[in-house]
Amino acid sequence: MKAAEIREMTADELNSKLADLKAELFNLRFQLAINQLDNPMRISAVKKDIARVKTVIRENELHADNA
Repeated sequence: MKAAEIREMTADELNSKLADLKAELFNLRFQLAINQLDNPMRISAVKKDIARVKTVIRENELHADNA
């Protein structure tokens, strides 16, 4: 997921996406623990997506405080 796509989302969409990504990360870690994970690089990709979403949420909060 690209940062430009994330910045176009509303606050509700961002929170929903964050919850979905956290659930996906949980499932990937669970699959890793039981040795059924096909693509271990997916874990780092999901972590980076979570960080991107959290960054945009924080930017929006700071922008709202200054306005």
